[in-house]
Amino acid sequence: MAMEHPIRFTEKLARLEGLWSPRVIAEMNDYQFKIVRIQGDFVWHDHPETDETFIVLKGEIRIDFRDRTVVLGEGEMYVVPKGVEHKPYADSEAELLLIEPKGILNTGHAGGDRTQENDLWI
Repeated sequence: MAMEHPIRFTEKLARLEGLWSPRVIAEMNDYQFKIVRIQGDFVWHDHPETDETFIVLKGEIRIDFRDRTVVLGEGEMYVVPKGVEHKPYADSEAELLLIEPKGILNTGHAGGDRTQENDLWI
């Protein structure tokens, strides 16, 4: 299905409610593009079956790994390899674009109160 018009991140982010609640804005093949606002700590988790891409649209985030840390600012991207345990964090509210296959839980198999329902569009 062809897109009728461009997707404007600012418009989609303005409709996003709450933190740590990713929402789908587009699909390409079996991949989803999700926007999310984050602040504070997430949970340690991994995705054994897929890589996960983080693109910072606004703000700054830190992705902690068991052996290092990666800091991303606006306009920067990082791909977390499949099976690598990680924990995103943001001092102040940050806005992200996530790219991952359809059906992937945001907390992997870690579960907990930060787990969000899949396939919710905005």
